[in-house]
Parts: sequence; C-alpha cells; structure tokens
Amino acid sequence: MKFFCLYRSILIATLALTTTGALWADSVIGNFNTERDLFIPQFDSKTDVDDVHSVAGVATMLRAPQLANVDYHAVAGAYGIQEGLYVPSPELFKLAFGTRWSDAHQDHDNAVEEVAQRVSNTLLSGGHVWVADAGQSDFTADWLKQVRESHPSVDTSMHVHVVQHSDWNESVTSPDKLAYVRQNANYHKIADGNEIGNGTPGFRAESDQLWMQATGSDEVGNIWRMARTIADQYNGAEERYNNETIAAGGMDFSDVSESCWIFGYQGLHDAEAFFREFLESK
Repeated sequence: MKFFCLYRSILIATLALTTTGALWADSVIGNFNTERDLFIPQFDSKTDVDDVHSVAGVATMLRAPQLANVDYHAVAGAYGIQEGLYVPSPELFKLAFGTRWSDAHQDHDNAVEEVAQRVSNTLLSGGHVWVADAGQSDFTADWLKQVRESHPSVDTSMHVHVVQHSDWNESVTSPDKLAYVRQNANYHKIADGNEIGNGTPGFRAESDQLWMQATGSDEVGNIWRMARTIADQYNGAEERYNNETIAAGGMDFSDVSESCWIFGYQGLHDAEAFFREFLESK
C-alpha cells in the first residue's frame, strides 16, 4: 500500500510538469503562487520598439488558460537614463491589460504610488512580488523605496523578486538605483532573451512566418495586430533605435524571456515554441 501511494505521488508530480518544465502543483506555476503573489511586467519602450511586441507577448501568456488566475499589474514608461525618444502606446496597454496598468511616462509619481500600493497589499498579505523588468530598474527602485519606507518591517529582499535579462538594460539604469534594487530585492540576472540556446528562450524571430498565427488568434490577434502597427510606425522614426529584425518583418519580443522564467517556461526554445505553448495548447 505504501508503495502504491508513493507511486501515485510520483505519477501526479510527473503529470504536473508541462513539456517545457513549468511546474503545476495546485496554485503554483513555476515560481509563482496564484493564491497570493503579484506579477508586475514593466516596459521601458525607449527607444527600441521590441517592448511593443513584448507587451503582446506577455498579454498572450496572461490570456492562456495556464496563467488564467495570475494577478498582475503592468507598467508603461519604466525607463532609465538612456537617450532617445519614447514609443507611446497607451492604446495597446489598454487593449492588453485593461485597467491593470500604470503609465509612468505620463505621470511618474502617480504610477509609483499605484504600484507601491499594489505591492504593499501583496506583501502584507504574505505574498511575493515578481517583477519582469523588460527595461531598466529605475522605476522599480522608486516604488521599492516607497514600499520600504511605508512598511519598514517587511523584508523586501526575500519577497520582491526582480528579473532582468539584458546587460544593456543594466548599463542604462542609474547606477545608484540599480545598486538599491540589488540590495533590497531578490535580483535575478538571467541569460539574454535575444539569443537561442543559452538557457532562456530566444524570442527574436527573423522570419515573418509567425505573424499569421499571432494575428489570427481569436484571443489575442487584435493585440498583435496593434503591436505590429505601432512598432512599424515608430521603428527608427525620429532617430529612435532601428530594430533590424522588426524592420525586416520579423518579431522581437525578447523581453518576454523574463516572464517565462518567472512562470517556469524557461525551457521554451524560441518564438515558434512560445506560440505552440500559449496559442495551440488552448
């Protein structure tokens, strides 16, 4: 009887793993507990338009049944000290996230207040906060400081997790603010999402072959269509960074590698595997 129970437990645990390695154990998806945790995807959108594609990528994940119960709050305009023009896309954020986002570009102080409140509520309830810093960590430092000042007894270094995939993002973060986040949060530096075969997904697709699948989706096709339109409009415009992959008709949602890491999908190989997991599995 003991052997049977052990076998059954092993079988259940095995079935709880998806083909990409994401752990499903009741309310836990990868590192994230849907009963208590908060997911914060933050996008700089300055000046590379890859963030526009990444917004659509994160929205695709959040609309998939695997992540249906994830509590989240997104942020636009979470940029650092880099030069260049911002890529405005409030209509895309509204379409992708509804009312669950803040605009740090239009009203930085209000955005800090909104995010700090959401984070505080989660931490005081015993949850963890998972931040996908698709841009720089300046904005993260701002709301993290406010949380710590308002609730000095909360150990943010254990309960606020910040995920970053880009050396360049770190290089254009204010040094003092990057140091603050590293000291006062659980900072995870993962491999670059622009590359394939380095331990994290590579979500830069040179070909345009995946666009039909993305834009044809009943659930998120409208989001991808808007993302493509906005990215094409601003890519390289008025001396913004020219993303050659996007200019050639491809996709670049490399920042989504951080979200995949949070939810245990770091085993996805590339953009094709991403859509196979989050669109075809529905």
